[in-house]
Amino acid sequence: VIQSADVYAAGEVKSDDKFEEYEKARKEEKHHKHLEELGGLGTVATGAFALHEKHAEKKDPEHARRHKIEEEIAAAA
Repeated sequence: VIQSADVYAAGEVKSDDKFEEYEKARKEEKHHKHLEELGGLGTVATGAFALHEKHAEKKDPEHARRHKIEEEIAAAA
């Protein structure tokens, strides 16, 4: 004899599995957000370095060519 509870329980997903999937998706979303923020910080840092090299180019005329090259590399990055 098959009871109705057995038939319905066979195809159900346990609530623990749903919770684990939710936590995994949430953790992955936080990870990607963190990487995106790090990318933004890297962009700001290279911009600041480019400005620094531009300033150093004017203050240090003996090594102006080197500073100009480093500024262009930082701006390209």
